[in-house]
Amino acid sequence: MSETPASGRRRPPKTPKGRQVEPRALDDIRLLLGERERRRDLLIEHLHLIQDRYGFLSGDHLAALAQEMKLAQTEVYEVATFYAHFDVIKAGAPPPPLTVRVCDSLSCAMAGAERLLAELPGRLGAGVRVVRAPCMGACDRAPVVAVGHAQVMAATPGKVVAACAVHAHPTAVTPGRDFATYRAGGGYIHLADCLAGKRKREDIIAKVSDAGLRGLGGAGFPTGRKWTLVRAEPGPRLMAVNADEGEPGTFKDRHYLERDPHRFLEGMLIAAWIVDAHDVYIYLRDEYPEIRLMLLAEIARLETAGLSAQTRIHLRRGAGAYICGEESAMIESIEGKRGLPRHRPPYVAQVGLFGRPTLVQNVETLYWVRDIIEKGAGWFTAHGRRERKGLRSFSVSGRVREPGVKLAPAGVTAYELIHEFCNGMAQGHTFKAYLPGGASGGILPAAMADIPLDFGTLEPHGCFVGSHAVVVLSDKDDMKAVALNLMRFFEDESCGQCTPCRVGTEKAVKLMASGPWDEVLLNELSDAMRDASICGLGQAAPNPLASVRKHFREDLARPLSGW
Repeated sequence: MSETPASGRRRPPKTPKGRQVEPRALDDIRLLLGERERRRDLLIEHLHLIQDRYGFLSGDHLAALAQEMKLAQTEVYEVATFYAHFDVIKAGAPPPPLTVRVCDSLSCAMAGAERLLAELPGRLGAGVRVVRAPCMGACDRAPVVAVGHAQVMAATPGKVVAACAVHAHPTAVTPGRDFATYRAGGGYIHLADCLAGKRKREDIIAKVSDAGLRGLGGAGFPTGRKWTLVRAEPGPRLMAVNADEGEPGTFKDRHYLERDPHRFLEGMLIAAWIVDAHDVYIYLRDEYPEIRLMLLAEIARLETAGLSAQTRIHLRRGAGAYICGEESAMIESIEGKRGLPRHRPPYVAQVGLFGRPTLVQNVETLYWVRDIIEKGAGWFTAHGRRERKGLRSFSVSGRVREPGVKLAPAGVTAYELIHEFCNGMAQGHTFKAYLPGGASGGILPAAMADIPLDFGTLEPHGCFVGSHAVVVLSDKDDMKAVALNLMRFFEDESCGQCTPCRVGTEKAVKLMASGPWDEVLLNELSDAMRDASICGLGQAAPNPLASVRKHFREDLARPLSGW
């Protein structure tokens, strides 16, 4: 207790309140950041630097970073603890030098993730931490394990042990078409025409609208209409690309970025030109480190060629939060904050990044822009079945013989996807059910595999196509276990902002995991989540549960089983 002088006034404390900044930690941070800017929106990027360098985030380093960035320590701490890929250590021993993450989302669970989680700790020893992790965007090569940041596909205990022995760091994936190859094939000609005034914005918007191009990240909003709405807002305007595909079963953006990144980049720059966005932010999920390194190199080549002088490209790195696939949560994350969805209105087209009107697009949507300009709207609409028009990229995983990204006509059915595009069911498996739109899109029985898979066709059945992630289930799968796996994913990924989602998913998991389902209570809980959750995560989380109760009554009568 400080002494009180004769004047009656308390002497000020010798040191400020709160955690003191250690000089050595401050030196570490200054050396690590170097000449990088200390802007608020770069907080997550700087946290990644510390995590990559030291393997964890210590309290001393967080305090030093807060001082260096002129932020309150609480601001830095709340962001660091929000994201799954940051290891915050307030006191005590740091984590082991190597972390192994085993994906336990649905496709990987069916392929043996639980056996890996049971066996790996004993095989790897105390120097390696083994933890569960959500979908890593490689469902067609399940099960997937991340050793550090490098992924092991079709993982076995032996493969993982071997990967831990070498502990190789991610290296840039070799793109199917690099800058030189893409440019030699006529790449960026249309962008150059736009910049030279040879094309009119209205003409391109008309082509895209006539082609029926829609947002292919899940919402399906008409692209041409979105461009028109953003253009109508006062400038300056910005653009953000959602490359954070975290929906279990989805990996199509990864597929296109690995094979033809410049087709996407040209479409992105044309869209930025149309809405006059002088800055575009690509938000890429942290589970794709090889793609991030490749994009950094290819974007540099693009910039060196002078093809992006009108638009600055910023590549931002996610940090393991599924909620950041929601556009307003993604914008919060780009701004260096926790990925909490915003209340709407206003919509991001009106008040988005840094308070400015913002065009948000998905990777695959932008991937088709060049082809539509080059070949015409008729080329795109010539594809389709059952009066649906266009092309769709389906991420197909689960019990099929040949999983992967399948480019198919809009309106194709699940039965056709399995037999025409995946060479049938996996050996020994009989088609039982399917997820038409990833974890949140519901579950339908094989008897309903003749429904066209497209926007608006599944809603009458309590489902939706979303990001076109189709997970195929067989007679070997317990639908109660499937629904529980999906609800656990939503429980883990809830941002915690609203009580119906945060508490509802937790309570649902407990009710679903413990004995016979109390259907009345689960139905009441589902209604509360749908009606009162802020964003689509909580609103859609009960869909798989409702599907099982509606279509798979025989599974409800049996004890819960796993894989």
